[in-house]
Amino acid sequence: MDGLTRPYVLSIAGFDPSAGAGILADIKTLEANRVYGLGVCSAITFQDDTCFDGLRWINPNELRNQANLLLKRFPVQFVKVGLIEDLNILLSLIRDLKKLSPSLQFIWDPVLKATTGYDFHSKPDQNLVKELCSELFLITPNIPEAVELGESGASEENADSLSKYCHVFLKGGHHAHKAGEDFLYLKNGKRISFGGRTYNVKPKHGSGCILSSAIAAKLAKGADLEKACLLAKDYTLEVLESNDSLLGYHVLN
Repeated sequence: MDGLTRPYVLSIAGFDPSAGAGILADIKTLEANRVYGLGVCSAITFQDDTCFDGLRWINPNELRNQANLLLKRFPVQFVKVGLIEDLNILLSLIRDLKKLSPSLQFIWDPVLKATTGYDFHSKPDQNLVKELCSELFLITPNIPEAVELGESGASEENADSLSKYCHVFLKGGHHAHKAGEDFLYLKNGKRISFGGRTYNVKPKHGSGCILSSAIAAKLAKGADLEKACLLAKDYTLEVLESNDSLLGYHVLN
């Protein structure tokens, strides 16, 4: 798919001036995967790849105004959501956008804490998390995020529990014994393992944003979920291997 035939994917995420994470990383990932990336800014952050000094949230009505114009103009099927002020705001926004475009599929990368330690959300209300997941197509937590989002102290148990409401891609980069091994928990109860690779992999600022956006891109191009996750993992590994710094290079995929 090239030119005007490319599918559209909408990213709702924060603005990171370093472009390693957030909406800029999402757009770079989408474009590198031959998808046209549209963007709704959820927050202005004051950060680089090593330091987070704070942020200013965008008003929920302004979020809706940004998204409504885009969805009226472009045939979007998949929406990737990253940093958001409040889970109630996210739930309300998703429901409002589905009224405008009922076929929308939402992928949420639950950014709960910056890698520098800045907390965006304390332990979320479990009933709210379940209600939110019921509106989602996929959620992509890492291990600490899965622990925070569920009732158990075990990430895999929580991922399995949340998969009753939406598909769950549990990222294994933080796993003590299976570094880099990810698991896809499908709503039908099936669990799929994606083997990890640790050699030549350098940590990157925003790798979670890149992975979830790459999944959205592959889905928009027609891949089924399992294939989309596999291809997105391969793309993310390319970015992780691209250099030795915390800011990876995106290559045409």
